[in-house]
Amino acid sequence: MKTMRSILMRKGHQVWTIGAEATALDALKKMAEKNVGALLVTNDDQVLGIVSERDCARKLDVQGRKAESTKVKEIMTKNVLFLDIGNTAEEAMAIMINKRVRHLPVFEDKKLVGIISVGDVVKAVIDQQKFTIEQLENYITGRY
Repeated sequence: MKTMRSILMRKGHQVWTIGAEATALDALKKMAEKNVGALLVTNDDQVLGIVSERDCARKLDVQGRKAESTKVKEIMTKNVLFLDIGNTAEEAMAIMINKRVRHLPVFEDKKLVGIISVGDVVKAVIDQQKFTIEQLENYITGRY
């Protein structure tokens, strides 16, 4: 069973962050530059929130705000859900589906060690299913 530790070992531990006082435009530019869909909003290594492309679309365009003058703290999601390094991909998927989120930070001993996306979780679950199918095929055909 794949855990957040194994997913982050494959993916890497890079976490892109932005300050709460930055503008939404700064956040959008950074997401585009880093090719990510969300940034953790931090202050002195403390996670204050998360801002995503979805937050920008819904809280800027729809509400008629300007990205150049809207602060990240005004549009970020403040109640950030998170995972522990030992959580499984299946547990992560359940949280993402039930809470309708696409990105979750991962902590180990209260320290931020990475962030995973729904794509990372789906890939891990599919890889695990492929492995299980191969093992069953090998058993059935006597190749084990």
